[in-house]
Amino acid sequence: MATLSTDIVGTSRSRLLLPLLATLMIIGWSSGFVGIRYASEEASVAVLLFWRTLLSGIILLPFALAFGPRIRLSAVLPQMAFGVMAVFIYLGGFALAIEQRVPTGLVALISDLVPLAMAALSQPLLGERLSGRQWLGTAIAVTGVLIVSFDSLSFGAAPLWAYGLTIGSMLVFAVASVLRRGKASLNMPVHQSLCIHSLTGAVLFGICGLYQGGLEPPLTREFAIGMVWLVLLATFLAYAVYYTMLRLYTVAQVSAAIYLSPPVTMLWAWMLFSEPLTPAMFIGLAVTLVGVWLTSRG
Repeated sequence: MATLSTDIVGTSRSRLLLPLLATLMIIGWSSGFVGIRYASEEASVAVLLFWRTLLSGIILLPFALAFGPRIRLSAVLPQMAFGVMAVFIYLGGFALAIEQRVPTGLVALISDLVPLAMAALSQPLLGERLSGRQWLGTAIAVTGVLIVSFDSLSFGAAPLWAYGLTIGSMLVFAVASVLRRGKASLNMPVHQSLCIHSLTGAVLFGICGLYQGGLEPPLTREFAIGMVWLVLLATFLAYAVYYTMLRLYTVAQVSAAIYLSPPVTMLWAWMLFSEPLTPAMFIGLAVTLVGVWLTSRG
């Protein structure tokens, strides 16, 4: 009887873990907008991303050295390659596209299609075949994202390569995420791997910032608030929970939660910056929730 009770409690906890982790990831993922909104007013994108990744890496470094297995060079190199893909190319690519006048709404929409690319790549790279229910849920979730993003969509007058960069950055992050789940060499404790990824990004963003003119941060309250948001929520919370979920669940289950990022981002904008909420947002949120539920249940 005691064993049966323990099994029931363990099953209940395991069922609650996925929605709990997904909720934390969505909060962290969508909060990046808040940090960028605060910090980008007085600093270039390269400076903003340099300080975001540098501070994240420095804060994590003592914990990475003191806790967990000894970090060896053979384990660091694959993590650095992943950091180039998931931090430098992903974050830097979208930032550069926005600087080249690709409309922010279009960039956000393409970035929010990461789960669709991950779902498509998971079968050939990992052998994780999506069921019919999961493909249906994916299609519904994408429809919800389109509804949420429709009001802010425009195509602008950016150079053609900038649009390609946006799509390429999204695909690189999707490939990196799928490879992380499939390669045992990347299964380092989360705080250690995130430290290496952040410091790798800091070096590369630092080079870009120096090329553009300097890395000195603006000493303003807004920039400081933005860094707190970007480091604590958009980096520590979002990436740490995301990496943990990739270990525990299928790619389809992990990626489905990302579809909820656009409507949650709009809630952040409404609460902190008084941006209006539209009926399309609530309709899109409802449609997306149905799609995420179907995908995660598959």
